[in-house]
Amino acid sequence: MTGIQVRRVRFDFASEYVPFIWQPQRPALAMLCNVMTIFAPAFEKFIVDATRQAIPLIRNPEQAKEANAFLRQEAQHSAAHMSHFRALVGSWPGLQATMNEVVASFDHLTATKPLAWRLGYIAVIEATFTPYFKVFLDHEGKLFEPGDERVASLFLWHFVEEIEHRSSALMVYDAVHGSYLYRLKTIGGVVKHLNELLGIISRGFAEHVPDVDGGRYAALIPAGLSLRAFRSSQRAARTLSEKGQSTYSGVPKRELLAMLAGLVRSQGPSHDPASEKLPVFAGRWFNRYDEAPESAARWYSIGAAGG
Repeated sequence: MTGIQVRRVRFDFASEYVPFIWQPQRPALAMLCNVMTIFAPAFEKFIVDATRQAIPLIRNPEQAKEANAFLRQEAQHSAAHMSHFRALVGSWPGLQATMNEVVASFDHLTATKPLAWRLGYIAVIEATFTPYFKVFLDHEGKLFEPGDERVASLFLWHFVEEIEHRSSALMVYDAVHGSYLYRLKTIGGVVKHLNELLGIISRGFAEHVPDVDGGRYAALIPAGLSLRAFRSSQRAARTLSEKGQSTYSGVPKRELLAMLAGLVRSQGPSHDPASEKLPVFAGRWFNRYDEAPESAARWYSIGAAGG
């Protein structure tokens, strides 16, 4: 089982303006992370509620202990993303309606879906994070460093902790339910729900953030998971972005292909997240945090030196 440390990091989003396009060199990346900030609090509340309900059903004390640490770490992520969101909604109040829709969508799942299905949903999503986030962490300097350090540091912290608890969601699911075929069947529902959420968030950004502030970049977010939606976002990228401004510009194609292969592999019946190849940066981040916990909130001005 993966060791989990609950770190309480406070990001200073209240002292000064937080731009919507916080990484102007890569507006698509900025938009992707903004999507995550809208998505994360509701998803992590969904995780906490389901995991809390599951813990009394876990017979192995060590697994129950890890499940408790897992939900506590996710609660910290939710709080941090809410601090980023409050800064955004302070400038663009209409985004509160978008957040409310996303929260209501997850609350509906909690109210209507059985525990096994909800744990399967969480396991499906969490299994994708290590191969997906590895690309971001392997290239964190070119992707994150030129942007607003507060937002960049938030996502670096979140991504490395997702890798730290990479096995926890599947462990909880297996301890309570354990059927691979049942988990496989939840994938269709997961895709359907993510499709709904992307539509809510992309429409919300376009409606509530003026073009001059970056709302025009909402077109870079696929308004769903359909081929048509992805083609539309690609067309928008050709119009709105300059050369070298795509999310993955500068990332070797072989690494992107490895990421895609990892995403497929993550849903296999024998996949064990604990055996994933991990980004070197994650180890560097954990070591630096142990030496200087304050580096988590200001990675590039405090954490990078000597890291």
